Amino acid sequence: MSKSTGIASYFADFGNEASAKNGLKLKCKNVKLFFREPLGGRLITKGKGPANPVTVLKHYFGFERFYEKQEEIIDHLISGQDAFVLMPTGGGKSLCYQIPAMIRPGVGIIISPLIALMQDQVDGLRQYGIKAYYINSTLHSAEIRNMEKKLISNEMDLLYVAPERLFMPDFFQCLKKSKISLFAIDEAHCVSQWGHDFRPEYLQLNLLHENFPHVPRIALTATADNVTCRDILLKLHLGDARQYVSSFDRPNIRYSVVIKKNAKSQLDHFINQEHHGDSGIVYCLTRKKVEATAEWLSKKGYNALPYHAGLDASVRMKHQRAFQEQESVIMVATIAFGMGIDKPNVRFVAHLDMPKNIESYYQETGRAGRDGEKSSAWLAYDLSDIVTIGKILENSEGDEAFKRIQYQRLQAMIGYCETINCRRPVLLNYFGESYDKACGNCDNCIEKVEKWDGTIAVQKAMSCIYRTGERFGVKYLTDVLLGKENKRIKGFRHDGVSTFGIGRELSSHDWKSVYRQIVAAGYAEIDMKGYGGLSLTQKGRAILKSKETIYLRKEVARAKKTTRRVHEKASSELPDLEYAHSLFEELRQLRLDISKEKKVPPYVIFHDRTLKEIASRRPVSLKEMVGLYGVGDIKLKKFGQMFVDFMVQYAKEHGSEDKIT
Repeated sequence: MSKSTGIASYFADFGNEASAKNGLKLKCKNVKLFFREPLGGRLITKGKGPANPVTVLKHYFGFERFYEKQEEIIDHLISGQDAFVLMPTGGGKSLCYQIPAMIRPGVGIIISPLIALMQDQVDGLRQYGIKAYYINSTLHSAEIRNMEKKLISNEMDLLYVAPERLFMPDFFQCLKKSKISLFAIDEAHCVSQWGHDFRPEYLQLNLLHENFPHVPRIALTATADNVTCRDILLKLHLGDARQYVSSFDRPNIRYSVVIKKNAKSQLDHFINQEHHGDSGIVYCLTRKKVEATAEWLSKKGYNALPYHAGLDASVRMKHQRAFQEQESVIMVATIAFGMGIDKPNVRFVAHLDMPKNIESYYQETGRAGRDGEKSSAWLAYDLSDIVTIGKILENSEGDEAFKRIQYQRLQAMIGYCETINCRRPVLLNYFGESYDKACGNCDNCIEKVEKWDGTIAVQKAMSCIYRTGERFGVKYLTDVLLGKENKRIKGFRHDGVSTFGIGRELSSHDWKSVYRQIVAAGYAEIDMKGYGGLSLTQKGRAILKSKETIYLRKEVARAKKTTRRVHEKASSELPDLEYAHSLFEELRQLRLDISKEKKVPPYVIFHDRTLKEIASRRPVSLKEMVGLYGVGDIKLKKFGQMFVDFMVQYAKEHGSEDKIT
């Protein structure tokens, strides 16, 4: 990963660059390893079975190779060293601690903030034949005591717990009596008050180092800017840990931003044209909007469900399970939904309101396409979103320093929305990653943005802000520029200012676009404490006096697509396959039937990618199933014959007549 200034600039503060170059890299072959056969089998030592990371990866998870830094991180943990991992959603963070926990003696303790994440991870791991468990508030006291006995007697590979549970006196004593292979702190950004999901209970996790000094720790997060990363390292006492930063680029995700006109209709068009029948998430800022949008989508024929903190817990759980276990559910939610959701085939994430910062946006959009397949991140926004978020920040309990940083993050989010260049560099540069080319997979690259010389328009717009006293919102300022003689303008005597009526060459819609881009460029700011009025910034005043040419985005209606799925040019970690879509749908139904019988989500059986490979290669024997994506020895034994039998029958019925379409 190439980096500009940013995250890398402060990693050096902890001596990481030197340790990365000079630190001892202890490979698995130099360590005496023990690996437990799943589900109560015998101990297998090195040389007699799967005793190294690559073999474990193939045998249990069915993958042929590691991605990016995974193998290096795993080796580092196996050698007993601490690590901090910053890796995008879908980048394979879980394997970085799951495989070392399986190889090192003892039980791996995974600290996770959400019950749903624990249950999803455990369900999936058990299908791989791994002895994974969780302890949380959904279990009865007798079940918890039984889990604690398994922990002490070393009958587990992995145990998932919440941070609140970790430091309960009884459980902490169990840890003291147990052999612990490692501690994995997932969603590590929760420890930072600067992060987008601060959880005070995470602050206690620094006690792990004091009480278990010889147990390696790994802290992982998918989204953290410079300030948050530094805070994680300090709060968790990981200053000496080796830091691993993967590329933030998700090339399989197409990023698009539209200006709100009729947001729900725009959303309907997006889903219908590009993701009809797919699973997706629609984020809204308020509970009321979640309810209204879910109801509207349902009336339009979509299988849409609401999710927010105001719903009864049983309803939320029911809706979440439906989203995980069914194929074409759209979850309409506040940001309370999604963290830790393991569903790999979420094909789109849509925002009907602008997120408050790029970290939140990146994490939420990252829930799309975790399987590496082509997916979409779609956002609709306007200036009213900026005002709403600004008021939320202004009314928050943080001090002035906290609010100042949050406003800076909001400004970066606005800049992302309004950029006239490729969106990917804006997104990646924010996290300190250098990316200086056009990605070919965002709306600005695909539908080339028209620019126009907006110098005079910007000067007029900013002059109007100044002449009217720097206290009015966009609608009022636009009316002044258009020369509207309404009661309010006459009441303030602004029909007599020099900017009255000087903007009739542009429409009201055009002037709103100009003002949005002025705010995005930092020439004017919105008064969050008042009623959303605009005032000039120092940068804006300087622009008024300069002769600099200013180019603006030309607002044009997006061309309506006549065909679905516009991802022909999208890049991905995985190669494109030619397969029969009708066969793929039948395989999905078979997978759904099996998942219902096993009472697990369908993707726990096989990923969509695996089904596509089956539809492409048409295996009619277990031998031909070997080597398919995600088909390890355990899953081959559990599910392989069912899919082989299906394909044998399919071949008899269709022969060579079935076409790849």
